[in-house]
Amino acid sequence: MRGFLTIALLILSNSFMTIAWYGHLKFAEWKWFQKLGLVTIVLISWGIALFEYMFQVPANRIGYIKNGGLFSLLQLKVIQEVITLVVFAIFTMLFFKTETFKINHLISFGFLILAVYFMFKK
Repeated sequence: MRGFLTIALLILSNSFMTIAWYGHLKFAEWKWFQKLGLVTIVLISWGIALFEYMFQVPANRIGYIKNGGLFSLLQLKVIQEVITLVVFAIFTMLFFKTETFKINHLISFGFLILAVYFMFKK
């Protein structure tokens, strides 16, 4: 259960992170958003990123082996990075229709799966 909860929280965290880091590029298509200055956009992104931390910190605390979780620090980081890239790929395909998913992207995801495999190999 702790492993599932850790991964679910990491997915939520990375969803907010992706919106905070890249959402403003899509929101720029909205007229009212175009009038905002860079400082305002940064503050909006920080507000969104607050939710990232509200999920990321508990995910790491719950998932860390020394707190009763299943994962070492290195494993938590690799899981987080893979989730980040998967969430980003989905976000990009859904919201930025000009981006295309190519064979080299599939190959890179295959290498990510291998990275996870080797990280968890005893």
